[in-house]
Amino acid sequence: MNARIPALILSLGLCAAAAQAAGGPAVERVPFGRADGKAVDLYVLRGAGGMVAKVMTYGAILTELDVPDRNGKLDDVVLGFDHIDGYLSKEPYFGAIVGRVGNRIAKGRFTLGGRTYQLATNDGPNHLHGGKKGFDKVVWGAQVVPGDTPAVRFSYLSRDGEEGYPGNCSVTVTYSLSSSIELRIDYAVATDRDTPVNVTNHSYFNLGGAENGDILGNVLTLNADRYTPVDSTLIPTGEIAPVAGTPMDFRSPTRIGEHLKEVGASPVGYDHNFVVNGAGGRLALVATVYEPRSGREMQVSSTEPGVQFYTGNFLDGTITGKKGVVYRQYWALCLETQHFPDSVNHPNFPASVLKAGDTYRSTTIFRFMAK
Repeated sequence: MNARIPALILSLGLCAAAAQAAGGPAVERVPFGRADGKAVDLYVLRGAGGMVAKVMTYGAILTELDVPDRNGKLDDVVLGFDHIDGYLSKEPYFGAIVGRVGNRIAKGRFTLGGRTYQLATNDGPNHLHGGKKGFDKVVWGAQVVPGDTPAVRFSYLSRDGEEGYPGNCSVTVTYSLSSSIELRIDYAVATDRDTPVNVTNHSYFNLGGAENGDILGNVLTLNADRYTPVDSTLIPTGEIAPVAGTPMDFRSPTRIGEHLKEVGASPVGYDHNFVVNGAGGRLALVATVYEPRSGREMQVSSTEPGVQFYTGNFLDGTITGKKGVVYRQYWALCLETQHFPDSVNHPNFPASVLKAGDTYRSTTIFRFMAK
């Protein structure tokens, strides 16, 4: 193991002890059950305008996000469950941190440093969101971050060989609330061997509240002139194509349901990576979503070069979530900021391999307003 890894873990432990001693603004820790034989805690962050974010140590999952509508009424705008049991069953990554590589790797296979690695194929013929037991299915460490804003840092050591990936990876994900009704997520990953990395949050958003219906009437704007077409198993073909003249064109405000049936996927809907204009290493606007009934608007900004826009195509009414709401098709949307799917197998895509001794850093901000 690289000497940097244990040193980083020790540093994280000292920071955790200091944070627990100092406490943090508007952050509460409460028990939330058990997973993998370990106690699971839920951290409740309270921010400006009544905004509340709840994140648990299992999967570093965002379980709840309360934001005001045009009348100041708070509602929870992410899908999930009231109790931990729902997250322990087979569920579609509600609110989870996914990795070591989020999204898909074709046939679960890649070559790095002259060696071919075979990962689990847990999505038809392909590898999805880190495998059978990715970052979403482990218990993370956590500490309150001292400072002027409510913040909690989650940490996990993904060991060499876990789910077939090379290298020991030390991962931290920090959730914080700003004074501008913003949820900020900061990612950092260090490794002692070259390895592919693509860590993101997989929240399902319904800005009207999931009890109030689907998201097809939401108005979406994507800051993307291009996208990556996919094959029938949702693996990119390698082409980077213009959105102009296709159902993928959201460069101007467009109702999500307007061209959905033209997409041609099975099941019908969006599950595609878009190339963010001007992103990749610096913070750039990714998307804006407006929900007309509540007046809520969400702006997404990120340092990542891509975003996976997904319309909940695989939700089929078999999952009952919070407040007893049955989650049906198109009941939520995902905007997963990311490197492109299957990047490790496409030299023309932005590189997703983290070199030994380097640190991968990424930031995504979800800003909310109402009008």
